[in-house]
Amino acid sequence: MARASRLPSKNRQGAVVRNGMDPTTEPVPYGMPAYVIERVLAKRGRLAVFDRFDPRVTALLCIDMQNFYVGEIPSVLAIVPNINRLAARVRELGGLVVWIGMTAGAGGTSRWSVYHDNFFTPEKGANHRDQLSPGHPGHDFHAGLAIAPDDPIVYKSRFSPFVAGASTIESVLRPRGIENLIVTGTATNMCCESAARDAMMLDYRVVMVADANGARYDDDHLAGLTSFYQSFGDVRTTDEVIGDVLRLA
Repeated sequence: MARASRLPSKNRQGAVVRNGMDPTTEPVPYGMPAYVIERVLAKRGRLAVFDRFDPRVTALLCIDMQNFYVGEIPSVLAIVPNINRLAARVRELGGLVVWIGMTAGAGGTSRWSVYHDNFFTPEKGANHRDQLSPGHPGHDFHAGLAIAPDDPIVYKSRFSPFVAGASTIESVLRPRGIENLIVTGTATNMCCESAARDAMMLDYRVVMVADANGARYDDDHLAGLTSFYQSFGDVRTTDEVIGDVLRLA
């Protein structure tokens, strides 16, 4: 007689329970599809990878919240208060806040010609290059961000600041003994996800903050978070980071 297959049990809400782990007893990451929750529980037996970050060796990275990228996009403007809340709390607890921007060109010369020459029309490539050059208003950080005088500011020339030669981010983080990173900014599925993935592969412990990252479209935002969450780190909300991840021992 053929042996009956053992199906995963379900809780009262109909969520799959694997390895004794009930996702309704833990914070379910923002908007994650059911198949992702199932896959994560089957792979590692829990929803959250990291229980807590020591704030003293933690850095908040705010990525590309420059006028060129923020513009008037409601979903990106909406994350500014949460970024400021996180920055204030990280500083209060002795952590580091780093503002990371894109410098795509200078004086009409591209710092990333393969991108500008192949992924844009000539007009759009020049626009991206020039508005993200020092001295252009598009290169400036959004005025609503609470940047403190002592916060380091790092500029990069690629999506991820962790690409070799793209920025000086490692010289900012390593001497301070930073082990944990909280990633915020825009766009979720582009520079933020790229930075968060690369950081994990350099042995940082990484959390992306669902309501402190933003993209133009909801589907893009969720795609970035979903991809990162399955194999690279945690996805938490601002309240969870402040009240749980950064809780004092």
